[in-house]
Amino acid sequence: MRYSFSTERIIRLIGVPVISFISLAIYYDGQAGDLADMSISFLVSFTFTLSLWEGNRAIVMGLRQAYPHSEQTARRLFIEVISCVAFTVAATYAIDIMFGWVGHTVCEEGEHWAMAISNLIPTAIVVSIYEGAYFFSEWVKNLKRAETLAKENIRSQFEALKSQLDPHFLFNSMNTLAALIEPDNTDAQKYLEQLSDVYRYVLLSRQKETVSLEEELDFVQSYIFLNKTRYRDNLIVENDIPEESLNRRVAPLSLQILVENALKHNVISKDKPLTLRITVDRHGYVVVENNVQKKNILEMEKSTKTGLQNIVNRYALLTPNPVEINQSAELFSVRIPLIAS
Repeated sequence: MRYSFSTERIIRLIGVPVISFISLAIYYDGQAGDLADMSISFLVSFTFTLSLWEGNRAIVMGLRQAYPHSEQTARRLFIEVISCVAFTVAATYAIDIMFGWVGHTVCEEGEHWAMAISNLIPTAIVVSIYEGAYFFSEWVKNLKRAETLAKENIRSQFEALKSQLDPHFLFNSMNTLAALIEPDNTDAQKYLEQLSDVYRYVLLSRQKETVSLEEELDFVQSYIFLNKTRYRDNLIVENDIPEESLNRRVAPLSLQILVENALKHNVISKDKPLTLRITVDRHGYVVVENNVQKKNILEMEKSTKTGLQNIVNRYALLTPNPVEINQSAELFSVRIPLIAS
């Protein structure tokens, strides 16, 4: 479990003086000394302990914010080790010089490196404590996330099972319908083909936590084709997806829900065409945006308004990067984080 702020602060308040006393005891090795000399030695030990603890803690916390993702762990730990060693050596020299200015010699000439190396031991202990607590808390958090995601998948599958027709019956019906359509009616044949692709994708992807962006976009294109058959040129769709992003992952049906959301909540007519844009921004987010031309209140009341919340909830279980929803009077956009493949 992650340390709370108050718990971690108490550990620091207790740990710094305790380690300072232990270091002082090791230094005197059981021999009694002058009270004034011992007081100064404790001040030196306390200064070293406090500086090394707080400095290395700041490095650890700063790198966690700079490299928050699990795939960045190796890089974060490498930079952390280099940074903590460099800080410990630099702090040892700086504190020695500081006490030298007030007339107290911390270590003899030529012993600075030995003292810096010895200070790496408490540094390693402090960093290990923070990293151990962090890795344990992340493990617990990921375990809970996996359990929650499994429950969500089971629930969604159950809901789908309650409402769906037998897949074989539906596909057999589509094949029968295809046979009834005249061979020269290419529009009807194409429409039925795209409808089959849409339904097939829904069936295959419902068992998956993520799919590639390329798979999801192919599905969305089929879904858009069905709707353009209805709305014709009144629905305008623009795609700008870089090829290098196609292997990244998204939650299945997430882009389709956003497209459906835009179609459901906006007027689409010859006088008011709806423009949908699907892009990937430089921050690694898929952006789906549309011009706003809201339907009237009676039409809006038909919506359950659960689609967007469903996406937000699913991505909260898949990635620490949040789904971002932005709306102005003219434009509505949703940013979905791409997940590493």
